[in-house]
Amino acid sequence: MNKNVADSSTQVIAARWIIPVISEPIQGGWVRLQGNRVVEIAAGKPPECATDLGDVAILPGLVNAHTHLEFSDCAQPIGQPGVPLAQWIGQVIAARSATTTQARQQAIQAGLAESVAAGVCLMGDIATPPIRYDGDTIDLVSFAEVVGLGESRWRERLQSATDYNKSFEKAAWSPHAPYSTSTAAIDACVQRAKTSGRPLSMHVAESPAERELLCSGTGPFATALRSIGVWQDDLFPWPGDPLVDLIDQLAESPHALLIHGNDLRSKEISAIAQHANLTVVYCPRTHAFFGYDRHPVADMIRAGIPVALGTDSRASNPDLNLWSEVQFLLQHRMDIDPGAVIGMATVAGANALGRRDVGRLVVGGSASLGVVTTEAADRQALYRDLAQHAYRPFAS
Repeated sequence: MNKNVADSSTQVIAARWIIPVISEPIQGGWVRLQGNRVVEIAAGKPPECATDLGDVAILPGLVNAHTHLEFSDCAQPIGQPGVPLAQWIGQVIAARSATTTQARQQAIQAGLAESVAAGVCLMGDIATPPIRYDGDTIDLVSFAEVVGLGESRWRERLQSATDYNKSFEKAAWSPHAPYSTSTAAIDACVQRAKTSGRPLSMHVAESPAERELLCSGTGPFATALRSIGVWQDDLFPWPGDPLVDLIDQLAESPHALLIHGNDLRSKEISAIAQHANLTVVYCPRTHAFFGYDRHPVADMIRAGIPVALGTDSRASNPDLNLWSEVQFLLQHRMDIDPGAVIGMATVAGANALGRRDVGRLVVGGSASLGVVTTEAADRQALYRDLAQHAYRPFAS
């Protein structure tokens, strides 16, 4: 085919900037799309058939590596900013106690619609089976949550997750957190992830209170577990080096997403760096909502650890707009290279969720794209504009 002539399935778009993510931004370039794939990317003068989008940067579709869509009906975050995590979880349980299956399903659909409108093309959702995702407007990995300290409870949830994984090819595994899921249940999830070849997602090092529970069996979580009648003396504290041991255990999965990592310390960061199949998922605005100390994300990046971005849920975040997480970091974390921030919202999450065709602008990759307004004349000005202007899904 003459590349200066477009057939009915081909579209060429040009823009002031092209951001492939996996390589340096291109100033003055164009992209050829054929169907739902990218077939050519180039710098310089576009072909005559190109549609010039003008003063915008073209980026790949966004990847939300961690969310809980079932909380998408929350009009505002639950609790007040700075609320202790153990107290917040109690408030969440109370708020959701009367939720019906129908209401939860409606919330999921609302969250999907919000995410599509925000330009998310792939997500990792924590699910409580049985659920369904109506429509095919977004790709996802649905992590079936397993929770429970008592054996009968976690075995019931494990069986539900197992049935769900058998029925849904995009399902995966999620032992909830060290403070809510027994070590036996975590091990069972890891073994099933290994057997099925599917990824695993778990909240890890979410707060200092979690560390206190695991290391000494005391603190806010111990109090909360006792208050709701699920405390067991033989479960806490954990022996050995709890968080390092947990990291090594989760690394037995084909790929594991360690969610939040707000309280990860140097020895744990070193442990994660030893496993190429681990990704940390950072939720910046949720981290800020709880008022935690400065997140160690820059230390993780220096250690070579893949870090992806997530929105968490509307129970701890005002919306599901992943680009707002990007802008939060571009405006508040000047110690992180802006290009790395864009990678956290795209390629890192895609890799963690097993998709090498999204989250990057590459020949053969997905044609799910977005644009951001910019009149930048250089890379520094480009990232200043990205920090200020909205991301809009590109409609071909």
